[in-house]
Amino acid sequence: MASRGRILIVDDEANARAALSEILHDEGYQTETAADGFKALGKLEEFVPDIILTDLKMPGMGGIEFMEKAKAASPSVVFVVMTAFGTIASAVLAVKKGAENYLTKPLEIEALSAVVDRAMEKSRLLQEAQKLRDRLRERNVFGHIVTDDPKMRDILTLVAQVGPSRASVLITGESGTGKELIAEAIHSASTRANKPLVRLNCAALAEGLLESELFGHERGAFTGAVARREGRFKQADGGTLFLDEIGEITQGTQVKLLRVLQDRTFERVGGNETIKVDVRILAATNRDLQAEIKRGAFREDLFYRLNVVSVELPPLRDRKRDVPALASFFLKHYATENGRPALSISDEALDMLSSYAWPGNVRELENAIERAVVLCDAGSIERRHLPPSLVPQELEGPPPIPGSTIAELERYAITKTLEACGGSTSKAAMLLGVSTRKIQYKLHEYASPGDQKPSEDDEREER
Repeated sequence: MASRGRILIVDDEANARAALSEILHDEGYQTETAADGFKALGKLEEFVPDIILTDLKMPGMGGIEFMEKAKAASPSVVFVVMTAFGTIASAVLAVKKGAENYLTKPLEIEALSAVVDRAMEKSRLLQEAQKLRDRLRERNVFGHIVTDDPKMRDILTLVAQVGPSRASVLITGESGTGKELIAEAIHSASTRANKPLVRLNCAALAEGLLESELFGHERGAFTGAVARREGRFKQADGGTLFLDEIGEITQGTQVKLLRVLQDRTFERVGGNETIKVDVRILAATNRDLQAEIKRGAFREDLFYRLNVVSVELPPLRDRKRDVPALASFFLKHYATENGRPALSISDEALDMLSSYAWPGNVRELENAIERAVVLCDAGSIERRHLPPSLVPQELEGPPPIPGSTIAELERYAITKTLEACGGSTSKAAMLLGVSTRKIQYKLHEYASPGDQKPSEDDEREER
């Protein structure tokens, strides 16, 4: 029969301890006993009780002192105190200090059962609340940024430093590297954490609609504007506005955005009322904004307003140490989401994940693990459960080092460079720093007897 819970009984009277332990054990509880507060404190970590049933009057350390020390060590444990009839005032004091209830000695079995049942229910509620807090922490942005990589740990340190400030932050990196998570982390680390974090994907809207989304509009400002609408800046007042894909906005919108960053004021589309807001701006892009400035597509003054602090996220291919940790995180998440029992990842599948280049970064890895969980028909994710796109990278990857000869490494370099150059031996030779004839000679050498060798015309063309 499953245990109804764990109870630690603390009493200096040996007969009382033994009797209580037997009664509660018969009712289905798992019990442990201690003769005084000092011994009980020593058992907390090993036994981890749901309830502590303690006498108030004990030599050495009284029940209230013990309760205070035990609560510091195990904040979620529920206390029920026992006291003689003549010292009920002490029991009331214990309740004020955090005990759930008290019992008077000599104990009545029915009263004991009722009080312990209620205390165990309270313990269950506390444990559920703790689990909920743990789940919320998992959903918290810092919990979601899973990393074993030193570069990412440095970035999280920077996030913690910049979070409490008012500074605008520009987050750069390839698509799928987690720019939005970093924005959420900065907001959570800020003094605005209890205010809104409002998001807007600038690439998803045309210029006219983008301005309406940012600044709001008045009724009748354009066809379809049947009522006044507050924009994202107003919605984020007092909080943070995250502008994703900031590199996609037009020059006209850039001018209006620059004004808000400078003056903290704007007008709704179609309106004359000047609105003042207190909004922190976080922006993200996968573009090289300095290159965009050089070609005249992005305003330099806006760039410097946004780029007070810069956070550059490395692609997943440059943080391979994170792949196993991220894979395990996503595996647990999607197994739970899909009602699957705990799954593991085979060594072969993990090797495939670790050797793949991940052009789609963390987002691609997440999708691959979700797919594997859905398709998994065993207790472990195998190679066959992973997307086919991962296989060529492993099969055609570079020769192992150590373990390969110079000739094997040379062949790999030549064939891969030729593929990248569309088969042009002259371009491959230039990239590799060798003569075109050497490339052609090596291709003759690599060709099997039945392969067609390059014609003289091909060779003349390459020359």
